Amino acid sequence: MTDLHRFGDSRLLASVSAEGAELRSLRDAAGGEWLWGAGPEWPRHAPVLFPIVGRLPGDTLRHEGRAYRLTQHGFARDRRFTWRRRAPDGCALRLEADAATLAAYPFAFVLDLEWTVAEGRLACTATVSNPGPGRLPFSLGAHPAFAWPLPGTAAQGDHALAFPGAELDFLSARRLTGGLLDAAESIPLPGGRLPLHPGLFDADAIVLPDFPGRRLRLEAPGAALEMGWEGYGDLGLWSKPGGAGFLCLEPWCGMAAPMGWDGDFKAKPGIVTLAPGAAQSFRWWVSMERP
Repeated sequence: MTDLHRFGDSRLLASVSAEGAELRSLRDAAGGEWLWGAGPEWPRHAPVLFPIVGRLPGDTLRHEGRAYRLTQHGFARDRRFTWRRRAPDGCALRLEADAATLAAYPFAFVLDLEWTVAEGRLACTATVSNPGPGRLPFSLGAHPAFAWPLPGTAAQGDHALAFPGAELDFLSARRLTGGLLDAAESIPLPGGRLPLHPGLFDADAIVLPDFPGRRLRLEAPGAALEMGWEGYGDLGLWSKPGGAGFLCLEPWCGMAAPMGWDGDFKAKPGIVTLAPGAAQSFRWWVSMERP
């Protein structure tokens, strides 16, 4: 059994790997690739962020007086998931706690990822379950990197982000210092849109806590990508400074620790906790348009 599963319909073909349950390719019927190819500027495609989003102070998780080393964005993106289903229209994969995860994150968990394509739309549902006897604290995030410029378009500077239904004049953003949440920033949205250019990310990611919308559109003359999500309440936007050929559109539940915070993991700002036996699902989806 291979570690890569291809699935889709007449309009969209996707590939997902067992390594990290990561989306590796997203092609339209004309052969256009909408996902970043994991080039040297950033060697990933669409990692799953779990059990943290962003960074903890000193890459250290503190819980009940003990310290555990847990690096940026957690370990799920670097673990091999188990196939649960492989079908023409999608797949399902699972990651469960083991000795290696417990050494970094002292909690029992089950993380299920389900990918599907239907009517030209890709959807990803992540479900976190708590099989343990105590409450399960976690954060979860999607980190897909889309081609920028989009297929069939010419230049990065021709692109803009719109936020349908949010009716925003500006973005209430936070920036990062050393991977930790730092200064607040208001980013204007002329005409309700965010014009995109590589310099936008010179100060690292744009972090949008408690983002009021649940949709966005990446638009350019000749192509558009629309994304929506449920369950996630925060949003990250990122590209590698210097004009790398990707833009990450990232629905999150949680984010990096704030500068100056260094408490018990269960008390971390933005953390989710699940009761024993409980489960919670999060979903994002994307569709593409080309004339």
